[in-house]
Amino acid sequence: MNKAELADVIAEKVSVSKKQAEDMLETMEQTIISTLKNGGKVTLTGFGTFMAKRREARMGVNPQNPSEKIQIPTVTVPKFKAGKSLKDALKS
Repeated sequence: MNKAELADVIAEKVSVSKKQAEDMLETMEQTIISTLKNGGKVTLTGFGTFMAKRREARMGVNPQNPSEKIQIPTVTVPKFKAGKSLKDALKS
């Protein structure tokens, strides 16, 4: 399912227009992104938690030339931890 299909499902279930559903999804996405950028985390109880983690700099190997070592810089990456309700729903 992609973003447009998800907007269609939301529009149908909540009885709003497709445009309103797309706006809701876009607002949710932007809110989560800005919260993570500011160092926060977003918890949707039962569904899961979005957070940003810092991956420290390290030495790596150039995949095109395995004998060559390269420096991999520090980077902030998104993480998602599934909640209990989501885990339980997928088990059955």
